[in-house]
Amino acid sequence: MSTLAKLQEKPAADITRDETRSIEGLTGNGLPLAEATETLREAERRPAPPARPRWLQRHWLNGGGLVAGIVFLAIGFAGGPLTLAGVLALVALTLAVLGVFNSWKSAGKPAAAAADLSESDHDRLWERKESNSLLATIHDALGDITVIRSIDRRILDANATFRKLTGKSNLEGLTLEETGLVFRAVTDAKHQDAEIATPEGNRIFAWHDVIFRDPSSGQLCIQSVARDVTEERQTARLREDARLKAEYNSAAKSRLLATVSHEIRTPLSGILGMNHLLAQTPLTLEQANYLTGIRQSGHALVQLVEDLLDFSTIEVGRFQLHPRKEALRPLLEGVVEMLAHRAHEKGIEIAASVAADVPEMMEFDPARLRQVLFNVLGNAVKFTQTGGVLVRASLQGQDLTISVQDSGPGMTEEEQARVFGEFEQAGSVVERSAGTGLGLAISARILREFGGRLKVASERGKGTEFTISFPVGLVAEETGNGRHDTVLKGARVLLLAPEGAASTAIAQTIRTLGGNCRVIGAEDMNVLTRSFASEDGPWTDLIVDHRMAPLYFREGNELVMPALRKIFLVNPEERNTHPLDLFDAWLIRPLREQSLIDVLSGRMRGMEKRDTVIDGVSEIGITTPESEDPALEILLGEDDPVNGMLVRAMLAKAGHRVRLVEDFDGLRARAENAEARPDVIVTDFNMPGGSGAAVLAQLRAQERRQSLPALPIIVLTADSRDAIRRQALLAGADAVIVKPVDPDRLMTTVQNLSRRTLERA
Repeated sequence: MSTLAKLQEKPAADITRDETRSIEGLTGNGLPLAEATETLREAERRPAPPARPRWLQRHWLNGGGLVAGIVFLAIGFAGGPLTLAGVLALVALTLAVLGVFNSWKSAGKPAAAAADLSESDHDRLWERKESNSLLATIHDALGDITVIRSIDRRILDANATFRKLTGKSNLEGLTLEETGLVFRAVTDAKHQDAEIATPEGNRIFAWHDVIFRDPSSGQLCIQSVARDVTEERQTARLREDARLKAEYNSAAKSRLLATVSHEIRTPLSGILGMNHLLAQTPLTLEQANYLTGIRQSGHALVQLVEDLLDFSTIEVGRFQLHPRKEALRPLLEGVVEMLAHRAHEKGIEIAASVAADVPEMMEFDPARLRQVLFNVLGNAVKFTQTGGVLVRASLQGQDLTISVQDSGPGMTEEEQARVFGEFEQAGSVVERSAGTGLGLAISARILREFGGRLKVASERGKGTEFTISFPVGLVAEETGNGRHDTVLKGARVLLLAPEGAASTAIAQTIRTLGGNCRVIGAEDMNVLTRSFASEDGPWTDLIVDHRMAPLYFREGNELVMPALRKIFLVNPEERNTHPLDLFDAWLIRPLREQSLIDVLSGRMRGMEKRDTVIDGVSEIGITTPESEDPALEILLGEDDPVNGMLVRAMLAKAGHRVRLVEDFDGLRARAENAEARPDVIVTDFNMPGGSGAAVLAQLRAQERRQSLPALPIIVLTADSRDAIRRQALLAGADAVIVKPVDPDRLMTTVQNLSRRTLERA
């Protein structure tokens, strides 16, 4: 069977490389496949040439002829002169010497040696050349470049694609640079990008070099293959440009938010500070209520600024958690109390209960959890018009779970799907106008940083439940000791209150603490007129919700069951409108767990003060703390007149003497005056006359040059970024306080720094 027939019958995957070279060599020269096949058939029909006695030639030239000549010469000398053996010996020696000479002569001439090769070796060399030609044809069809160069970088051969792109038909002997090719990006020694100027414009090729040895000449050569990647490189460049543009826009957005934050915080500091100072003057009840409204609005604006900054921080991936050992109960109760005033204004309830198995102390980031709770609970209060908001905390394995359930309008599935998106809001137009839609989005992202999640379950018309869950670190010494299920053991409480979040939370808390509680509504008032007992004994306490007080007094029930201790539960806003003297103790709603324990155990009569926590977020104190230390000479730098007057009044009320300057030039002049140096410097970080960091560095350098003691320097700034705080501290500040200025913190910082300075002196 012929070679062609064998190739036609074999599967394509089984055809070897040597078997295909016969056809490849012909088609590589540009012959049609049919013509190449016919040429192969004619070659197969021709009789094969007789095989040469290659073994005799090879052995004769490799020393066999020399040996034979010596043998014949010995025989000839033995038989006498000019015998036949002697003649043969001379011929053999002559042929052997000529063979050795020719072999030595052809050793330095590979081309001549190739000519002396056998026909099969010559055919193999020819097939290699034809295979290279075939590969060049394939690369031409694909639009790729193939170039063969000598080791000195001169072109030996190139395919038609390269000749067409360069516009040169005779490339042999030229270098690539001489053809107009320019190499651009170099990734490594064998891979780089090459740019070729073509009539259609510049094209970029991915260029690859491989060093090989030419089998016909034995010389080292460079085989280069290149593919057009112009579109890929353009796409990559556009993608990189888009990335750089996005980074620039992100940085611009961060700068804008930082600027807006600074510009908003400065007037806010004046508003809240003046509100604080005004609250310390004699006020009517009506005026005090107006100030409360101003304070709440100011803190809401502060919270909005914080949300925007947090959103920006999370977007750029710079958000960090700071976990520490903290108690959950007071944190949760504090957030509920912050929102209680807002809930009570709408006529709804808000209450919280914590399961007995939740430890007293745990490891988490309290500031971020407070932010999440405020956002989630505030969202529930905003959308709830009737009923209330119930918060329940429990421990499930290593995860803390906080459920926030409201009796609001609920949400559709479509609203639930987008409720955690940025700037997404549900509800009516009025409700949507009361926020930015960032609170839940930021809360969800913070919880993801916690390793937890924020879930929502809702049904239209049946309210909504948000579930906060995240892993917490259980403090070793508190694990197993944080259960409170026996604190109120023996307490049996009747709770006279309407059904809702408040009564549910109070009853759950009493039961959690080991007591017994029965809730009595308006329809069950008759039970108070007859004597009855609980399952484990007589009732010990009666808690009357202030909303049930009219019904309680109207029926004369205040005289019924005299053995019961009567406790009055009242909103802080309405505590002065009810006859408290008719009760044995009082409690304020929303109820703190510790207050309930103290009242029911008889350790406290009740009515603890809540003014500092119920009216807003991060409430500024009611009074400016007065310093117990001697009066200080304080140099105040503030260019905003309202903030200057505010901080000056705070310091003056604490008994200090304050000198105000409105730019850095005045600050430097007075701080560098050795005869009238102040005791403390309090300065804004951004004022006319220079950069805050540069001015602080100059002051510290001046102190070192003159061997003066270092003055305590407190920096006030409306920029809450950590980078600004670090910059101020590195420049020489001792403390940084973010506006709005907290009077307590300012006074404490001034006192601590002045004491430290005196101790060093």
